[in-house]
Amino acid sequence: MGPDDLKRLFSTLTPCRARAEPGMTPTVVFLLFLRPENWHVLMIQKTDTVGYPWANQVALPGGHVDANDASPLAAAWRELEEETGITAAEVDVFGSLGHFPTIANKDIEVFAGFWRRPRPLQVATAEIARVLELDLRATLTWHRDQGFSGRLPPLGELAYPVDDTRVWGATARVLHCVCEHLGANGTML
Repeated sequence: MGPDDLKRLFSTLTPCRARAEPGMTPTVVFLLFLRPENWHVLMIQKTDTVGYPWANQVALPGGHVDANDASPLAAAWRELEEETGITAAEVDVFGSLGHFPTIANKDIEVFAGFWRRPRPLQVATAEIARVLELDLRATLTWHRDQGFSGRLPPLGELAYPVDDTRVWGATARVLHCVCEHLGANGTML
């Protein structure tokens, strides 16, 4: 499956979640696909900063929507460049996967896209400890083998391995959504 096929697939999907409740803090992330010869997803691991609510968590690049952001997508672009140095000129956007409310009263809108030419990143080291690449084929296998297909497991159960750590919480729900869409479409990566 090439980038155009992946874009076509994601552009036709129904968003995974409905809009969150009023009063939630709007946030955005980018689900970036790379390496079409063996699809991967760009992940970041947050720093181990004392008092930082997301310390050591594996996440997708992103952050809060600021009042001066023209749109949620503009906020996603800003956050992506601030955290990784990846610019809008390097990414083909597929669209929004929808909204993922969190237990921390955040409304995360997820934008998906293809990072055309992976390169060394300019990581915001005050916030990001390291960059990870999640193997999508291995993630789909894990999803199936753990019995996640066709059901949304509770937060304590839903997790995906990446390198020497795991993805859990809202980011795991995003990956679950992606795996469900790819599996429901019989997609072989």
